[in-house]
Amino acid sequence: MIQRTVDLGPADLAAFSAIIDVRSPSEFALDRLPGAINLPVLDDAERAEIGTEYVQGSKFLARRRGAAMVARNIARHLEGPLSAFDGSFRPLIYCWRGGQRSGAMATILDQVGWGVTVVHGGYQTWRRQTVRALYETPVTHRLVLIDGPTGSGKTELLTRLSDDGVQTLDLEALAGHRGSLFGAVGDQPSQKLFETRLHGALSRLELSRPVVVEAESSRIGAVALPPSLWAAMSAAPVIALDSPVERRVERILAGYAEIADDPARLDAILSRLPRHLSKAMIGRWRDLAAGGDLRTLVRELISEHYDPAYRRSVRLSDEKADADLAARVRRLSSEL
Repeated sequence: MIQRTVDLGPADLAAFSAIIDVRSPSEFALDRLPGAINLPVLDDAERAEIGTEYVQGSKFLARRRGAAMVARNIARHLEGPLSAFDGSFRPLIYCWRGGQRSGAMATILDQVGWGVTVVHGGYQTWRRQTVRALYETPVTHRLVLIDGPTGSGKTELLTRLSDDGVQTLDLEALAGHRGSLFGAVGDQPSQKLFETRLHGALSRLELSRPVVVEAESSRIGAVALPPSLWAAMSAAPVIALDSPVERRVERILAGYAEIADDPARLDAILSRLPRHLSKAMIGRWRDLAAGGDLRTLVRELISEHYDPAYRRSVRLSDEKADADLAARVRRLSSEL
């Protein structure tokens, strides 16, 4: 029998053998439930074709042609990705509104003998829950911010703290961006997908224990932090890091090696530096990059661009930070 569910938190998803998103690939790319796999019953072209026929042509023909496409696609999934599962398989299935597309997949999988659950209201139900958690509910986690100038090792420190058993929230990893003009690490997720990732990450953290998070601006690349999280970060105690300039230069050269190895990409980034920097200065930096003098380039970027920006935005250290945690942060930071 097909079950239907509405209340689904990130922790509830672990109860299912698989989470199947039957929407089109473009819908899936924009956002999806954590851990979902995409087994579309109609791909983007098929969905557009059937939609056009339904609106501009015959609704009956659209339904008949759509049913044939859906049946063929589900058959391919049964013979392909789903062929490895035995009778104990318990999938969770959803589409956009929990209607025809998820219903078609659920009906056939139920007839196979698998215990099927459908998200009532589909992806929209999940999205409403995510929005409610991030935009209508205050963040009550005990946040502690790690701040410091560019190259001081904040990201590496988060990893070390996590390995040491400390709760951490890596916003840059969730956003697919390292928070600066040079920070892109591939295609960023959409705002919705970032929020889904953030909701999942926050839900896994214990409220009784502090959570260390790197100090960020309200935007990381193209995505924005929800106001509730930004407010919690703005009120959080801060542990400031420091590091010698030459050590910072080494970290930046190592951390951004893929950009340094791509002269055209590096030049394009330098040409987009903020307008308050003089054309002569940006021209010099582009010349340094073209000549391969990356060490001088990084040193000057630190002194003329990143450090002045950091001083304008620095948050004062707050003695309310947990003393034991602050000691662990400083110990691990000294080892980087």
